[in-house]
Amino acid sequence: MKTVAWFLKSWLPVLIWMSVIFSFSTDIGSSRHTSRIIEPIVRWLIPNISETALDRIKLTVRKGGHVSEYAILAALIWRALRSGSQRGNSPKPWRRRDALTAVAIAACFAATDEWHQSWVPSREAQVSDVALDTLGASAGMMILWLGGRAFKRW
Repeated sequence: MKTVAWFLKSWLPVLIWMSVIFSFSTDIGSSRHTSRIIEPIVRWLIPNISETALDRIKLTVRKGGHVSEYAILAALIWRALRSGSQRGNSPKPWRRRDALTAVAIAACFAATDEWHQSWVPSREAQVSDVALDTLGASAGMMILWLGGRAFKRW
């Protein structure tokens, strides 16, 4: 029973977040659908915005979503990796290896996510998005590391 509890505490958040990312890789996350949310908000904030500026903002928000969702994914993976063993050991201290492993797992998931998008008619797969996702995962690890150093946790 301890093994199940450990898994649920450590890895279930990772799997749930991967499911959230996967769901945004369907038509739900297409630019056609997300623009319906972003555009009215931007037009409300900046009523006289040009179409060119609006398109740039929509692209920035969409790509910023890539960075943030993969920063969160890498942080969740890192947390699971350092959660100690199934036997209830205390969490491990910061290790570069855990951070690199978290980024590598997130990058692999990003690649499979883009591959999934290649099968969705309203989406397109882009290698540049895998790079952006990996950058987001790396940024997430950098933020954790800097935060830990600032609070003298490692």
